[in-house]
Amino acid sequence: MLSITTKSPYALKALTELGRQGGDTPVPIGELARQRGIPVQFLEQLFAVLRRAGLLKSQRGVKGGYSFAKPASEITVLEIVELLDGPLGGGAEGIFAEAAAAAREVLAKTTVADVVEEDRKSAGSVMYYI
Repeated sequence: MLSITTKSPYALKALTELGRQGGDTPVPIGELARQRGIPVQFLEQLFAVLRRAGLLKSQRGVKGGYSFAKPASEITVLEIVELLDGPLGGGAEGIFAEAAAAAREVLAKTTVADVVEEDRKSAGSVMYYI
């Protein structure tokens, strides 16, 4: 059916933070978790799946952490959802199959780089008034 658990949104939040901070430099998972309010142990499990799938690479040691194994512009949100939550809309019928197809289409055309850019724009548009 159309089930997206907390895994995918949390992973996307952390990948967005990685895109904002990272570049080619590894970012410690604890830093990503702290910045986005995600439990570290949970994020470690999610990133392990993404690393095994070839989306992330990890580096151990003092300057260790995670970085993208391929450009964020080549990683779709649908890819993340299906790695962490399984096939979107699998077994759906009728109107639910149509809804799943629409969701798949939106998620397939949205990349992690798109989400990072949107996050940057929204962070820059915050206005403080005194």
